[in-house]
Amino acid sequence: MNKTGYKKNIRDISWLSFNARVLQEANDPTVPLSERIRFLGIFSNNLDEFFRVRVATLKRMVQMGDKAGDKMHLEKNPKQILEQIQEIVLEQQNEFGRIWQQLQSDLKKQGIRLVTEKQLNREQKKFVEQYFEEEIQSEVIPLMIESNPEMPYLRERSLYLAVCLLNKSNAYKKKYALIEVPSRNKRRFVKLPSPSGKQDIILMEDVIRFCLPKIFSFMGFNQYEAHVVKVTKDAEIDMDSDYSSTLIQKIEKGLKNRRKAKPVRFIYDKEINAGLLDYLIKRLNISKQDAIIPGGRIHNFRNFMDFPKEIFHSKTLRKKPFPHPLLNHDTRISERVKEKDILLHFPYHSFEAVIDLLREAAMDPDVKELKITAYRLAENSKIINALVNAARNGKKVTVMLELRARFDEEANLDWKERLELEGVRVLVGVPHMKVHAKCCLIKKRVQNKTFQYGFISTGNLNEQTSKVYADHCLLTSDRKIMADINRIFSYLERPSAERQKLLRTCNSLLVSPTSMRKTFAGLIQQEIRLAQKGLAAAITLKMNSLSDYEMIDLLYDAAKAGVQVNMIIRGIFCMLPEQKKFLNPPYAISIVDQYLEHSRVLIFHNKGKEKVYLSSADWMVRNLDHRIETAVEIKDNELREELISYLHIQLKDNVKARVLDNHLSNRYAPRKGKRIRSQIELYEHLYQKMLKQIETGSDRHRK
Repeated sequence: MNKTGYKKNIRDISWLSFNARVLQEANDPTVPLSERIRFLGIFSNNLDEFFRVRVATLKRMVQMGDKAGDKMHLEKNPKQILEQIQEIVLEQQNEFGRIWQQLQSDLKKQGIRLVTEKQLNREQKKFVEQYFEEEIQSEVIPLMIESNPEMPYLRERSLYLAVCLLNKSNAYKKKYALIEVPSRNKRRFVKLPSPSGKQDIILMEDVIRFCLPKIFSFMGFNQYEAHVVKVTKDAEIDMDSDYSSTLIQKIEKGLKNRRKAKPVRFIYDKEINAGLLDYLIKRLNISKQDAIIPGGRIHNFRNFMDFPKEIFHSKTLRKKPFPHPLLNHDTRISERVKEKDILLHFPYHSFEAVIDLLREAAMDPDVKELKITAYRLAENSKIINALVNAARNGKKVTVMLELRARFDEEANLDWKERLELEGVRVLVGVPHMKVHAKCCLIKKRVQNKTFQYGFISTGNLNEQTSKVYADHCLLTSDRKIMADINRIFSYLERPSAERQKLLRTCNSLLVSPTSMRKTFAGLIQQEIRLAQKGLAAAITLKMNSLSDYEMIDLLYDAAKAGVQVNMIIRGIFCMLPEQKKFLNPPYAISIVDQYLEHSRVLIFHNKGKEKVYLSSADWMVRNLDHRIETAVEIKDNELREELISYLHIQLKDNVKARVLDNHLSNRYAPRKGKRIRSQIELYEHLYQKMLKQIETGSDRHRK
């Protein structure tokens, strides 16, 4: 521990603590059964990405030696961190297995059984054989790995059946094979013919298991053992220093290399044939330093996020998003935004407002130009469709498409090609810096006057994730904000070290890497000075991750001075909030519930005239120093109070909030008085506000 009380190794351990909170939701009997299964899928998917990114990075650091920490701006002692990770992951995996056993028991109580190939009745066997022939057989191609001098390429994140082919009459006759389970193109869950009021389900890999005699019928074997295995690989895309290559060429090359990346984790069914296990570990070049994790019969639980919900007798559906009251009329959105700033809260408010804003601009003959940033887009993006239509209607459309958005690189390359075919100008990023800002600018020309409007958001322009990600979006026509967005795009269109001065001249927006860190640091220091004078001082922060050393040190100074620091941090939390030297110990919570808390909101007391900001940036070194990010101050008094109330409700959560303490114990917030589940409270709060505003508007109309 250094002088500030910052644990250098805490970043990755605190992320695992967040994933443990996800596991808590799967274990909570008050959560609907379908949602508990979904949380197991989320936990598994999170862990996959953690190994692909963080564990892979730490392994690289071990290989680089002592200089890795300085070169890669990461923690020291990567080998020690990897050992801690392995210990925690094995412990969590055991808890995961226990919860899954309990959930299977709960499923049976609802008449739902997950059956194996050995539990099928006669009718189900006939159905499985026919289903295999019609749906799966053409996609099943066994890899006879012993006869291949080079180990075949195993697709990252795919599930494989490792098969041992045996002959009862000849113990020496034995072969090994691998079969990829084609769950990328097919649903992994197959509903079987079942008795009335019941539902049996079989996994696709068990359908394949049942049909192994059919698959290998010509090879002279009569006994088969098949167990699931999965390989997780390093997801980092190496960007070589070949200056003759374009960014696109480098990403395409990196994607190809990613497929050949070194394994960082090997998961297997602990019942697997011992000889086959040793053979696979050897052929895959997996060392003792890699994470070799025994598990149960089922892997790739991320597919369980799509567990068929229609089979449950009692369905607890999420409440539907509702329109913002000011956008619930026939008036053009651009006219509404011209009158007043509008603040959208997803997923409570409908994301359709953003799509409608772009559709309206695409059709409006007075709109001349549209500029927008895009990071992660939906699979069948309505955002892209609106932009394409705008270009077809003669608008000048510019899209800043971040090709290096991790795991979305390939999709974004495809979007780039489609957009350019339609005449859209596509910007592909800034050298050595990701563009993570979420902003949009629309220019209209009416009677020789230019009117500009658009939005600043905390979340991605993705209509799919907007249904489950909690984010905020400010629709505005504020001239100063629009001027700053223009400056940002001017820089993005021709980025260079010299032209970065354009970002420094932004007056209304805080921008990384130029002004955001300095401004937020100054606002913390101002609260410290007020507290030292005995005046009221407070800071409320909401973000996904807090790991920046400098900002944490400032928050420690604030706590020592007596500033009331409240924090809502979803994931990585690198502070130690419980210290005797704090005059006013910080209060930090993490909320894990049906929606993913994704927004960034920052509130500074400022002598009672609160400064409130929405931001795309977490307080991590990468966000503050190595990305293009934006933060906007909310100037409208009503909207400012709305956001303050929003966070106030979340800070009172005593159902889904966990206190973030020094030990990352994930204990629930103490319950005093009535139960407050903030996501439910917020839905009701915003819904009632909508009804009230509609009623007020109707009264005015009648008068």
